[in-house]
Amino acid sequence: MQSTSQCAGALLMVRPRAFAFNAQTAHSNRFQQRGSEPDVAARALAEFDGLAAALRAEGVPVRVAEDSVEPAKPDAVFPNNWVSFHADGTVVLYPMQAENRRLERRADVFEAVAELGFRPTRTVDLTSHERAGRFLEGTGSLVLDHRARVAYACRSPRTDEAVAREWGAALGYELELFDAADAAGAPIYHTNVLLSIGTRFAVLATPTLAAGDRARIVERLRHGRELIEIDETEMRGFAGNVLEVGSWDEHLGDLHVLAMSRTARRALAPEKYARLSAAVDTVLAAPVDVIERHGGGSVRCMLAEVFLR
Repeated sequence: MQSTSQCAGALLMVRPRAFAFNAQTAHSNRFQQRGSEPDVAARALAEFDGLAAALRAEGVPVRVAEDSVEPAKPDAVFPNNWVSFHADGTVVLYPMQAENRRLERRADVFEAVAELGFRPTRTVDLTSHERAGRFLEGTGSLVLDHRARVAYACRSPRTDEAVAREWGAALGYELELFDAADAAGAPIYHTNVLLSIGTRFAVLATPTLAAGDRARIVERLRHGRELIEIDETEMRGFAGNVLEVGSWDEHLGDLHVLAMSRTARRALAPEKYARLSAAVDTVLAAPVDVIERHGGGSVRCMLAEVFLR
């Protein structure tokens, strides 16, 4: 069965035990900031708990898996990079660039997903590409249009074109590959910081796209959706790192919730925020400032979508 819903009806989150600045990822992630703030792990944990509680308060089914004590995994809070769960029961395991991020792949995490009602039918394991230095970091590397079966991916050290094509063939998605860089010319490390696709909207950091790719991607994203174009400053405020998720209310029925960070909410120009909020039922803007500064990822990166049949 192929998903016809753009947004997942459930989420997996991993509660971190040893969140910290990850030196192994910093060379390709320009969003990370090394600092000397006190109690970073404890403050990140409080941010995590706040986001999970806020999502549940909006009616979003969330299951939390506890990070293991050993070995220490500074980026365990970002599970969407190493695994994805699809509506036909497919589980995909992804090749990760940083060696200490490969330690995040744990079989016991799947117990939390089973509690949501997900029943795996097959596993697509791409992790052998790590030995050859080829990487594809889940729904960080891939932003998916589930209704049109199109996967968008910007090439980077963490997003290998050959692995992306293998993924597309295995899951039945057409690939839209493109190049994107910041003002200094550095490749954008993950597609999901510059692009988000919802049911009625798409958010795109258009100025970051290579000139030869820009018109093609813009035109395709505009088909059937309102395209909200953001600039690089808004992108650096994580305004592109947002995710539409499904919830349910006993009186209102199915609802669409847009999860974003407080930083992203503040970064968006008022007119753009108005257009974005009009495309969903509810906007949830959670404070995850410490996770953003030290981890270089925001709310979308903390959420592994679980598509249920």
